[in-house]
Amino acid sequence: MADALRIGLVAGELSGDRLGAALIYAIRKRHPQAQFEGIAGPGMRQAGCRALAHSERLAVMGLVEVLGHLPGLFRLRRKITRHFRRQPPDVFVGIDAPDFNLSLEKSLKRAGIPTVHWVSPSVWAWRQYRLGKIRHGVDLMLTLFPFEAQFLEQHGVCAQFVGHPLADEITANTSQQGARERLGLDNNRQCIALLPGSRATEVKRLLPLFLDAAQLCTRVITDVQFVLPVAAADLLPVCKRWLDSAQHDDLAVTLLESQAGDAMTAADAVLLASGTAALECMLLERPMVVAYRLQPLSYQLVSRLLRVPYVSLPNHLLGTKQVPEYLQADATPEKLAGALLELLQDPQKAAQQIEPFAQVRRQLRQNAVQRAAQHIIERGMH
Repeated sequence: MADALRIGLVAGELSGDRLGAALIYAIRKRHPQAQFEGIAGPGMRQAGCRALAHSERLAVMGLVEVLGHLPGLFRLRRKITRHFRRQPPDVFVGIDAPDFNLSLEKSLKRAGIPTVHWVSPSVWAWRQYRLGKIRHGVDLMLTLFPFEAQFLEQHGVCAQFVGHPLADEITANTSQQGARERLGLDNNRQCIALLPGSRATEVKRLLPLFLDAAQLCTRVITDVQFVLPVAAADLLPVCKRWLDSAQHDDLAVTLLESQAGDAMTAADAVLLASGTAALECMLLERPMVVAYRLQPLSYQLVSRLLRVPYVSLPNHLLGTKQVPEYLQADATPEKLAGALLELLQDPQKAAQQIEPFAQVRRQLRQNAVQRAAQHIIERGMH
């Protein structure tokens, strides 16, 4: 009998962990004896990945913020590199986390280990110097969006568009009323969902701003209700602290652990941090306002490297400013509240915003996890 397929995995953050867990299940369906080990989050560990370290250690955001964590991250990468070079997997899969994974992939590829990277870094948008690193480290790049595969192929990288798992999971037009009933929200009052990000640094920077904007909305629509899904349990105390503070204790906010999809479905408008949540909101066909703030020095560096006119994925995918986005000093409570109130008070404006979203969902719905699993199995069995 042939040896079991051995797959090395490294995922960073919650979104990477979800992809990794789905990938493990998809590969196990075809190869029940397949073995997985690497840097894994809770979902991957539950799916049967042997954890050499926990992916929470990679969830650091911002060019400047990451500096304090660098020595530990370098040590971890050396440890993982040594492990996989001593016990080579049939294929190594880096899931997102490009700052960590691209260098690791380069070392492993040099050692003769086939490397696949799933979720392309945004080299089309900024930091194009990474293209050389990708060419030298990655045998195959699996992309979420079709334009990414085209861009990478033009720059000499072997790439395949597999679709976006979120588009496969999400069915649009799920009932707003049903979502509200599940969350215990009032069906007769307008609702705004607040999603200030999935990392502690994002939440600390954006949640006070979002709550100030919410407060301004209540001056115009007095009975508006708010729902705040918290991405991870350890962020609940941070959110509770801000909600209990004197300036926000009169807001009608329903605090949820996860349930972001339900929260967005229940909402008449969504205020969110730029990132995957904006794509999910687009796939759910909900009107939104996007905001983001980085540490000031990080923002200066990022804005110099940026090569695209928009930051949020909906705008980039559509090639037009379909969704209002407010960045850095532009992200003020007044501007965010104004944009939200426009969507709540002008249903036609909200309808116009979401009109092209369905077409994007159809384009991205490709059975992504199964397609990614197939490519990875093929690389591992060569």
